[in-house]
Amino acid sequence: MGLLKSAGTIGSLTLVSRVLALVRDALQARFVGAGFASDAFLVAFRLPNMFRALFAEGAFAAGFIPMFNRRVAKGGGKPAGIDFAERTLALLLPILIVFTIALMAAAWPLTYALSGGFNEPTAAQFDYAVMLSRITVPYLLMISLVSLLGGILNSLERYWVNAAAPILLNVAMVAGLALFHGDDPYETARVQALAVTAGGALQLVFLIWGCRRAGVSLRIRRPRIDPEMKRLFSLILPAAAGAGATQINLLVSTALAGSLLAPGAISYIYYADRLNQLPLGLIGIGLGTILLPTLSRMLGEERHEAAMHTQNRGIELALFLTIPATIAFLTISEPIVRGLFQYGAFSAADTEATALVLAAFSLGLPAYVLIKVLTPGFYARHDTKTPVRFAMIAIAVNIAGNLALIPTIGYLGPPLATAVSATLNAVLLYTTLRRRGQFAMDAQLARRLPRLALAALAMGGALWFAAPLAAGLLAGPFEARVLALALLVSGGGTVYALACLVTGAFAVGDIKALVRRSPSAAPAPDEPSTDRD
Repeated sequence: MGLLKSAGTIGSLTLVSRVLALVRDALQARFVGAGFASDAFLVAFRLPNMFRALFAEGAFAAGFIPMFNRRVAKGGGKPAGIDFAERTLALLLPILIVFTIALMAAAWPLTYALSGGFNEPTAAQFDYAVMLSRITVPYLLMISLVSLLGGILNSLERYWVNAAAPILLNVAMVAGLALFHGDDPYETARVQALAVTAGGALQLVFLIWGCRRAGVSLRIRRPRIDPEMKRLFSLILPAAAGAGATQINLLVSTALAGSLLAPGAISYIYYADRLNQLPLGLIGIGLGTILLPTLSRMLGEERHEAAMHTQNRGIELALFLTIPATIAFLTISEPIVRGLFQYGAFSAADTEATALVLAAFSLGLPAYVLIKVLTPGFYARHDTKTPVRFAMIAIAVNIAGNLALIPTIGYLGPPLATAVSATLNAVLLYTTLRRRGQFAMDAQLARRLPRLALAALAMGGALWFAAPLAAGLLAGPFEARVLALALLVSGGGTVYALACLVTGAFAVGDIKALVRRSPSAAPAPDEPSTDRD
């Protein structure tokens, strides 16, 4: 399956999930608003999401997938890989159970730390926030098991099952809002917290079904610490901070915003980040999911040139899709937020604030995606320590940026600090791979980058002039708003595609080559490039 086709499969399923997430956020904005109930739920939801990012998805995949692939390639095929997975599960499950119980017991100090104590809440309000955190914590256990099963399926190139799982979480949360919302935003936020845990259970059942369809059925064994398990956890622990750098930065921003800014700031950051995460999920997560097992197989076979070529094409595809998203968020952030969220309890002032935060976040969007594409270059070589060093540097810069910017520019400080720290992280990852001789930008990528930027600027100019024409529809009923946003997005996409053809950034034949070529394949050194310049 081609790199673009593989990423497209994951991206299309992620798109369904993210569209449902936007529906969920629109319903939440309508029924919960941007007050304390919303802030309390978002802190409770971020608690398991933080540990999922640190210990489950990114860090676990960084250690597990390369070792699983090596067992399959050199240790006896799929049965050897399943044996490795069963031994991993035997250690992981009791750790997760103990960790989940500990988090539930420590919900009070964790809620305080993640929210910065909020901003002068009543005792009843803070107790309510702690209660929501305890409801959502079990999601961590279930999503961590989902990550184990998803890592197996990704290694077997059955990407779609793991990519489809988040849809079930959003189905549960949308159903909770649509069917069980009340007039009291506090009661509706409690329903959402329950829906988070229900969605985690649905995801776990779905991944178990997917593994059985792939001929994988894991048995529960007695835990045993052997050299391979020690090696696995030695890779996972340092990767936890590296893989979750963006999450940690956002958590620091949330905590500082909660403690230093008025109620509603956490919600502005959340809604803006949800929109900013849409292209990251469609592009960065899809490419990162494919690149880690692909690069680990290539490097295991000593195909270093093929690995470098694949990573070049991954960066090329990532920036082809990310640069226009960045320009769009900078030019039409206010119409996007107004069309999606300005209903009911979500006011025009909330729209204006969230749009400004979205524009600030988008400055770091290319960096967020590049981190997802560059980090597999370290993990596939069993180096999980270098990314964590860079992540720690980025977190320090983010904290310093928040402390410097919040007193001066308020709620715009956290997204700007996050964007700066992410950009620094991406630069450090890139320059280190290049210095080690493990990555070099090829001539094709170097030629295309400035042309992609020029095409995106042309699209941005078109959107700037088109946005006022859509203002009337964006102030109308839901159907009119959907139509206006669809016209803006499709129109901008058309201008960008034409500009890419005019500037020579991409040609039709290049897209066909990306679709046809397997991500595990790369042209031989004497094979002509698809670049037509």
